[in-house]
Order: sequence, then C-alpha cells, then structure tokens
Amino acid sequence: MNIDLLTHIESRLPEFSKAQKVIAHYILEHYEKAAFMTASRLGATVGVSESTVVRFASEVGCDGYPQLQKGLQEIIRNRLTSVQRMEITSDQIGRNNVISKVLSMDIERIKHTMEELDTHSFDQAVQKIIHARRIYIIGVRSAASLAGFLQFYFNHIFDNVHLINTTSTSEMFEQLFRITDEDVLIPISFPRYSQRTIKAARYARTRGADVIAITDCAASPLADVANISLLARSDMSSFVDSLVAPLSVLNALVVAVGLEKQDEISQTYAELEHIWDEYNVYEKTEDESAHAR
Repeated sequence: MNIDLLTHIESRLPEFSKAQKVIAHYILEHYEKAAFMTASRLGATVGVSESTVVRFASEVGCDGYPQLQKGLQEIIRNRLTSVQRMEITSDQIGRNNVISKVLSMDIERIKHTMEELDTHSFDQAVQKIIHARRIYIIGVRSAASLAGFLQFYFNHIFDNVHLINTTSTSEMFEQLFRITDEDVLIPISFPRYSQRTIKAARYARTRGADVIAITDCAASPLADVANISLLARSDMSSFVDSLVAPLSVLNALVVAVGLEKQDEISQTYAELEHIWDEYNVYEKTEDESAHAR
C-alpha cells in the first residue's frame, strides 16, 4: 500500500464491523506486537476467530494476513526502542529452552536469505569488488563486528581495503573524501539503521563510487541509496540483533572473491603461514609440533 497502513486502518474504523473494530483498535495501539503475531494468536488475543483476522486483512486491502503482517513490520522497522524489543523477545521466546528457540529462528533466517538473495546482484558485487581501486567498508554499532570480519579477510586478499573507524560524522567524511568512481563502498546496516552509514553511502554515490549495501530488505534506506544490495534477514524484533544470516552472506562474499583470486591468495597464505609459524602466532597441537620436528 502506498500510504501508511496504520493511517489507512484508522481512516476505515467507522466502516468496520464490531469484530473488525476490535482487531483494528488492538493493531493501532499495539502494532509492534501485532506485527509478529500469527493470525490465530492475534485472534485469540482480541477474542475473535482466526478467519475473522484473515478477512480483516483483506478488508484493509492486503492479499492475505502475511501481507498485513509484513506491512506492520515495515512500519516499525526503524521505530522499535530497545524496551519494545525486549518485550517482544519475552513474548516470542519466553524463558524455557531459549537456546533451541534462538538457534531455530536463526536457521529460518538463513533459509529465507537463501531463498530471497539475488544471485545476479551477488555476482555483480563480487566483480565490482575485485576490480575496485580501493575498497571502503563501514559498519557502526552492532554492524561494526560484521565490518571488522569483512575487513579482516579482505586484507588477506587485497592491499587496498579501508575500514572506516569513526565515532563522528566529520571524521567519517575525512576518511571518505578521496573516494572516486573507481572505488567501492560496502556499507552494512540493519534496523535500527545508522544515520552515519546512510550518509556515507549517499556521499559515496555523489562521488560516483559503487555502493554495495549489506542490509535486510529492499525497503531499507540503505538499499534505496545503493546501486547493488545484498539482502540478509536480521531480527528487528529482538533486543539483540541477529546477525547470523548477514555474517553468512559476508562469508560467501569472501569465499567468492577468494575463488576469483585463488592463485594470488594461495601465495599470500603460504607467506602468512611462514610468518605465523616464525612468530608463534597460533598455538600448535602436539601433532603439528611433531610434524615440525
């Protein structure tokens, strides 16, 4: 729908039946919870049948309940506070068998990411990265761990990688001001989206650079700026950001780039292994020590 779903529901209130009004009022007052409820759970919560909830979704112009749910999730994608996320996590997971539930949810996110990722965009991103003069990476707050992971492995492959480390917008632009149309910026951001990351992406585009966004959906403000987007499911409803699927996508990106530059990387790692061994970087097992002797 082109207008805010909540505004549309509110404008239709006088037309709804008694049961539909009950659903509408709950959604308007608790949209952050309704967005993650099944039709049956929403019905049970407000005291109507599941079929009534499904019909309500059609009544407000959605092609079924999943589209209504998705519409609500789009609205709250960048609005949820940490307190609201904590409440939703408690509702969704509870306190029993937490590890099994969280791991199962992460497995589902990877499955959805596999189904939805555009392989053409992925292949395009690989080629842009390989042929870039310089590769810039930015990710702040929880996404900083993803940016650091990507920079760590890209440093083994390229000698032109720059991780934007900054706590202020002015410093960020100081590190980016030399970016040109021969370069690539890889901004990483998930709900709640970082304004600094989005500003960096916009600046890079004005300079003609390719922007390869790592984000969660096509509605992300980062995807709107980028010319290539690699979408990975995160969990905006949890007070802890689930970065399992995004990390898996970055892992695939590193592997794909590495395979394209296999001969060079083999030589690099041969040299690195010698350095790691000489300077005792890694702890050796008994088998490795015996082999060295």
